[in-house]
Amino acid sequence: MSISLIATDAPPSARPARRSRWRRLWRSGPGLAAGAFLLALTAATVCVRWVAPADPERQDLAAALSGPGAAHWLGTDRLGRDVLSRLLYGAQVTLVSVVEAVAVFVVLGVTLGVTAGHLGGWADRAISWLADLLLALPGIVMLLMVLAVFPGNTAATMVVLGVISAPMLLRVARGVTMSVKRELYVRAARLSGLGEARIMVRHVLPRLAGPILVQVSLFAATAVLVQGALSFLGLSAPETEGPSWGNMIAQAAQVTGEDLWLAVPTGAMLTLTVLALGVFGDAVRDVTAEHREPAAPPRPARSHPAPAAPEDPAAGPAPLLSVDGLTIAFPAPGGAVTVVRDVSFSVAAGECVGVIGESGSGKTMIARSLLGLLPAGGAVTAGAARFRPGAGPALDLTRLDERGFGRVRGRRIALVSQEPGSGLDPAFRVGSQVAEVIRRHTPMSRRQAAREAVELLRTVRLTDPEQVARRYPHELSGGMAQRVAIALALAGRPELLVADEPTTALDVTVQAEILDLLRDLRRRLGMAVILVTHDWGVLADICDRAVVVYAGEVVEQAGVEDLYADPRHPYTRALLEANPHLAVAGRDLPTIAGTVPSPGHWSPGCRFRPRCRFAADECAAGTIPLTGGDGDRVTRCIRAEEVAAL
Repeated sequence: MSISLIATDAPPSARPARRSRWRRLWRSGPGLAAGAFLLALTAATVCVRWVAPADPERQDLAAALSGPGAAHWLGTDRLGRDVLSRLLYGAQVTLVSVVEAVAVFVVLGVTLGVTAGHLGGWADRAISWLADLLLALPGIVMLLMVLAVFPGNTAATMVVLGVISAPMLLRVARGVTMSVKRELYVRAARLSGLGEARIMVRHVLPRLAGPILVQVSLFAATAVLVQGALSFLGLSAPETEGPSWGNMIAQAAQVTGEDLWLAVPTGAMLTLTVLALGVFGDAVRDVTAEHREPAAPPRPARSHPAPAAPEDPAAGPAPLLSVDGLTIAFPAPGGAVTVVRDVSFSVAAGECVGVIGESGSGKTMIARSLLGLLPAGGAVTAGAARFRPGAGPALDLTRLDERGFGRVRGRRIALVSQEPGSGLDPAFRVGSQVAEVIRRHTPMSRRQAAREAVELLRTVRLTDPEQVARRYPHELSGGMAQRVAIALALAGRPELLVADEPTTALDVTVQAEILDLLRDLRRRLGMAVILVTHDWGVLADICDRAVVVYAGEVVEQAGVEDLYADPRHPYTRALLEANPHLAVAGRDLPTIAGTVPSPGHWSPGCRFRPRCRFAADECAAGTIPLTGGDGDRVTRCIRAEEVAAL
């Protein structure tokens, strides 16, 4: 590896591996104090038999209502029982009740919320209806009804409290899930072949940690107060069953005229616990935060592979991918709007084909349709895309449903996007994400997958791959992130790589290195590449053939050298003349007047006619067909010979 590669690919600012979350929590001040208090309270409750200074039921009438002293640090109650011991034993009742309520609250709220937000549709509507129903129920009345049926049953009361409160967490989890599932890294995980359940557990749930912790801390504080209030009223955890914070406050209220102190220890403990839960929840949330449709045009989908067209043995080996008459449309108020029409091209095994055109030409739609990644509402309404893998039957990609694409994405066809950082989950280390995709396509142990991930990072020429595997996405430079994205794409050993403007966001030096890497991988792995770009320099550097796209149509297709030397469509010629790489010093760079028309506003006949200096009246008549030339060269222009003669 050259020195320039190492220097260029280093992150913009060297920083050590991210500090532990718990170390940051340790330094958070209020959060640390709240956590220490809750930890001490929990430990004292668990070890109460060894921590409590006396039996909580032992009476000493001679010392009744005595204040704090050496014998009784927090004094005694009206029967001479030690207040500190009763506080510690009473904490058992309170904390167990809170754990019961929180467990029901979290299990129902998170499970139903994530399911509704991720699946949508009828599942979302049904779960939302159930949440609205529970929220409409009067909480106090429901608790009193439970206590009427199960007198003094604290566990039943807390379970019902968790059930009727779960819709609050459900709505939060649903909202965050709906936002997270639209993130590009979730789409990238789906593209890598991960199942929906795995995506929810691995990529959606970690992003819910902050909001869930806030809601749980608030609810836990509420549960402490509810349990204390019910016990204070004598409706649950009566004094005959042992001390609880609620019945201790009730006892203190009966002797207020004789001794005000008796209410202070229990009231202070209740208040501190509620405050600590809120403060600790906020602190943990802040630490985790730092870590960081209308109906489509009708076209029935089938989960089983569509048979490929019969092959002519005399025509030589069939191409890896044959796109024939591909047409893509989106729904609109006045009817479906076509955005790509009658696109045809092929890609041979090991070949690199470039798809070039201005922004808005439809080249990305063409590429993403091959992986079933069209935006919501988009659908292939005509044509076929026959993919012939080296092993297994041929597939018509336009006929696959989501389950069928799940068997193709990552394993047969992979995608590298122009924004690699957005395709990486910020909550997980790079090595973990690469290993996850490897295990999805090749069953193996976690340890073996981790080793394979490091080797894959080494394959894409990352310096010190072991260190990179331990980093988080935000610690990577643009070039490093793009290399990781390529490693993710290669994890399933695909036969076809779709690279959608993979160098757009990179500087010139890193761009050259990424192109050199793609060229080397293609040569070593025998992998075919479809490169979507608007850069003629990128096209000339790596591609064998080029497909020029304008306003949703292929206007010219030829070998890259032929296209450079002899463009035969006015649009191709205009693009080449406006290519900065071919600019002549001292002269103004030519430009193409106007912009690419939006779908639904295309000119009749030749769609480039309003911007073409060769346009004639006959260019507006009918549909301009693709006409053949030498070899596999085709052009969509009735004046191609005149353009070529210039």
